[in-house]
This record gives sequence, structure tokens and C-alpha cells, in this order.
Amino acid sequence: MTGGLLLEHFWWGSVFLVNVPFVIVGVVAIALIVPESKDPSPGRIDPFGVLLSIAGLSLLVYGIIHGGETNDWGSPAVLGPVLGGIALVALFVIVEARSSHPSLDVTLFKNAAFSAGAASIGLVFFAMQGATFFLAYFWQAVRDYSPLEAGLLVVPVAVGIALAAPRSAKMAARFGTRVVVAFGMTLVGFALGAYSFVGRDTPIWVIEIVVFALGFGMGNAMAPATEAVMSAVPRARAGAGSAVNNTVRMVGGALGVAIMGSLLSASYRTNLGDAVDVLPSAARDGAGESIGGALEAAGRLAASAPRDALALVESAKDSFVDAMHVTAVGAALVAWLGAIVAFMFLPRRPVAAAAPAERDDVGEEPAEAASTN
Repeated sequence: MTGGLLLEHFWWGSVFLVNVPFVIVGVVAIALIVPESKDPSPGRIDPFGVLLSIAGLSLLVYGIIHGGETNDWGSPAVLGPVLGGIALVALFVIVEARSSHPSLDVTLFKNAAFSAGAASIGLVFFAMQGATFFLAYFWQAVRDYSPLEAGLLVVPVAVGIALAAPRSAKMAARFGTRVVVAFGMTLVGFALGAYSFVGRDTPIWVIEIVVFALGFGMGNAMAPATEAVMSAVPRARAGAGSAVNNTVRMVGGALGVAIMGSLLSASYRTNLGDAVDVLPSAARDGAGESIGGALEAAGRLAASAPRDALALVESAKDSFVDAMHVTAVGAALVAWLGAIVAFMFLPRRPVAAAAPAERDDVGEEPAEAASTN
């Protein structure tokens, strides 16, 4: 909502700058309120690992996005960054596993509950961020809502999370962590899959029910999955567990936007076909890359050829909706994959966080965790 308000009345960069005062307040509040937790044997900073992770993920995401833009997945400009990114990420994992002071402690993933919880969080954010990407275009470019109206229409996601997340702990205690997380991710999958039936004239109240269901499913999945991650590490290493949890969340979201966005772009371009032929040759590539580009080009064409401009707008909107359907199915499949992972590997019951003395190796589950699996 705030982003939409800022976009309507201020420079677009304000949506980033507005976060700065909130960050400052958060930093002060953390310093004054949050109790300290500290690893008794902290390691050194690992600048090489940090640079490897940045380079690997940047190349991978760039290659995926560029492939979606050009639809030329076999070209060196796409394969080079993708393969290079994968190689650097693999090298990062190898280096971190052998390092005495890793920036990302990959040994934590030896614990099945930790890995399943992290995977569930990563996959739900992968699916959710990918869906949010196409939903923003759908509201504004297809349904012609303003940025503020589009922001208001996403509010049911927050309502769903707010209702489900605080109650998810009791649900996990009663039905089991794996059941609650799997249920949440299954619901996320159904909500995302429902977008494959949404059309240009679908009533808003129907879409808002789907948006609410998406948030409700996320609320049920995220909190118990996060608890599973944090319970799988000793209290002294809570910082490492939290860092991995947030890293997986951000990486999942970034890859979701890159991969789902590329799928959306490729499908849109295929569906649009030769509808861009009414444009001058120099303007066709931009119109074929995104619905925003097509609408902008149609606006320039309207003065000289209003019928052609209207036909291009209609074709672009129809093509986007068809591409959204394909992308929604892909996002739903990712969410259901997360549900399977959660049901197979998460503990049946919530596990209390282990104290450092309860185990010698963070890769081994404490006795209580083993007894509940």
C-alpha cells in the first residue's frame, strides 16, 4: 500500500528510500531490546566465501533473466552466466564445507529437520515471489488499476498471514509440524494454481479469496518451518541458524522472480506472436518483451493508427493472461514440491531447541528430535 502511494505521488526510487528510517528504528530497537545470543567460539570473517556467493548467485540470476528476455537459452550470453553461476555456487559449497570459518555453515544441512525446514521456506518464497511478480502486472497492466489500488488488493495476503501464523504453533503441537507445514504449502499451491483460471473479467471478490488463501497457507507454513530450523541448532549457534534461514528465504525469492519471471516472459512472447507487426521494426522487440513495453508502444501508435493500437493492447493483455496461467501452474508445482519435502522430512512434533551440551555435532539430531521423527 505504501509503495503504491509513493509511486503515485513521488519519484519511483522513494519506494526504496522509505525503508531507511524503518531500518534505523529497527537497529535502535534491536540494540535496546533484543537479548544477546553469542557463539562462544566465533569464527573469522570469510570474505572469499562472501564474494563467491555473490558472484555465483548474480551470474545465475542474470543468466536466467536474460534467457527469459531473449528466449534464446542456447546462446553463449545465456548459457555462460547460468553455467558459470552454477559452477561458482558449487565451488562455494565445497569451500564452505572445508572452511574453519565459513560464511555459510553448510554442515547445518546434515540435520534433516534443518534442511527440510529451510527447503520449505525457500520453496514457499520461490513460489510466492514469482506469483507476486505476475500479479503486480496483472492488476495494473491488464486490469488497469493504479499502483495504490494494486497495493490494496494484495492486503488479503497480509491478513491471511496475520490470522494463520500466530495459531500455527498450536496447530503444530496438535497435529504435528510436518502436517501443518505440508498443509500450508499445499494450500499455497492450490491458491497459486487457481490463478490459472483467472481471466480478464474474473470478479475481484473471487481473486481476493485466492489472495487470502495464499496468505493463510503461507502463515501456516512459514512459522513452523522456521521453528524447525531454529530448533535444529544449539542455542549458542542461533545466529548461524537464523542467518541460514534468512539467506534461504532471500535466495528462494530471488530465484522465484528470476525463473517465474523468465517463464512468464517467454510464454508472453510466444503467445503475442506477430501481433507486434503493426509496430515499426525498431519498437517490436520492446513490445515483445513485456506487456508494459507493448502498452507503451501502443500509446505511441494510437495517434497515427488507433485501431492497430487497440488491437495490440487487446492482444498483449490476452497474451499476458495466457502466460500468467502457465506461470501460475509452475509456481503451484514448486509449492507442492515443498509440501512433499515438508511431509517427508520435517519432525512430527515441534522440538525444543537443543542446548550446546546436548550434542557434540550440529549435524546430528538431539535425542528428542530423533525420537519424534
